[in-house]
Amino acid sequence: MFNTQYKIILASASPRRKELLKGLGLDFEVRLVPGIDESYPEGLSGEEIAKCISRKKADAYKATIADDELIITADTIVWLNGQVLGKPHDEEEAKHMLQALRGRTHQVITGVTLLTTERQHTFSVTSDVTFSNLTDEEIIYYIQNYHPMDKAGAYGIQEWIGFVGVERIEGSYFNVMGLPVQRLYKELKQFIS
Repeated sequence: MFNTQYKIILASASPRRKELLKGLGLDFEVRLVPGIDESYPEGLSGEEIAKCISRKKADAYKATIADDELIITADTIVWLNGQVLGKPHDEEEAKHMLQALRGRTHQVITGVTLLTTERQHTFSVTSDVTFSNLTDEEIIYYIQNYHPMDKAGAYGIQEWIGFVGVERIEGSYFNVMGLPVQRLYKELKQFIS
């Protein structure tokens, strides 16, 4: 564990990110700025997109951050064959996303930004996830019984679909949940030293 003179602020509404950060044993509070623009320029790669949105989220806190605060922002995307699968707008879109993912390997990329009044640092972590060839019935069951609408790529690996559908992960499991905590711990130690 490390000591910090900073008050740590998690700038995320995600219950999964809150749970994961709590797992590091850090004292922190959650602070939200509503209505942050999560658009990004065309032509960016998956890693560049996640980092760009994470930095935009951090920028929204620059005007209100105190000298003793450290803001953590993050954005997770699902990247399949050069395209972003964001959060689905409805059940039909969620079904199409999961059909596109089945039987294939995709990347889950999280961009994280650490921000104080004096410094800013952004990094990203990529995990490869391989899905089994889920049936339409399994996909519909998941959509109807769980909550894929608030998740990039329309799935949560910690839910039923992760238990039955994920054949292999290369990289951080926690990154797929939304926050690469092992790398974040390492980056925080370096950032505040």
